[in-house]
Amino acid sequence: MTADVTIVDYGVGNLGSLRNALAKVGRSAEVTSDPDAVRTAHRLILPGVGSFDHAVERLSASGLGAAVTDAARVQGTPVAGVCLGMQLIMDGSDEGQLPGLGLIPGRAVRFPAEVGGSRLLVPHMGWNTTVAAKPSRFAPSLAEGGRFYFVHSYAVAPAHDDDVLTWSDYGIRFASSVERDNVIGIQFHPEKSHRYGLTLLGEFASAEV
Repeated sequence: MTADVTIVDYGVGNLGSLRNALAKVGRSAEVTSDPDAVRTAHRLILPGVGSFDHAVERLSASGLGAAVTDAARVQGTPVAGVCLGMQLIMDGSDEGQLPGLGLIPGRAVRFPAEVGGSRLLVPHMGWNTTVAAKPSRFAPSLAEGGRFYFVHSYAVAPAHDDDVLTWSDYGIRFASSVERDNVIGIQFHPEKSHRYGLTLLGEFASAEV
């Protein structure tokens, strides 16, 4: 039986904590580095920590990047990009030179060094709140707002504001989650965000395919 959620293992990411968090909400998860398993998955999570270009290189060399793109575009598989994974589903990032997967138009940009003459500590690390911009197919609880744990130096700037699910503030307003069609991007770490994050993971794992 195929798991509720397939977590893409391309050698970059906190896979175990995501799998454990899904287990806490009663959902099965498999971790795979097999492109064929990615193409036949019910739902995909693309996690990630580290640098953008290194992650793109790993996805490309393993064939997993093409598999995620095929699953999303051809099969219509729900895909959730988490943290660096959210940045990878965009067109690119100021952190590197390589193209992203291009599933949602836009790119990741670095937080400014200062805002209004005051230094901004980067990375943005710790708890922050979200404000809903539109309803979500995959995470309806985001409409109620929430408090989530973030660790990131780059924030996604979508090409279209209509793709923004939630906004957050850290010196500047940034898109803390985005959604277009069957693809959702989540900048915070749901697996570290207690009840808010667990609720979100449970919603994504049970969303209609």
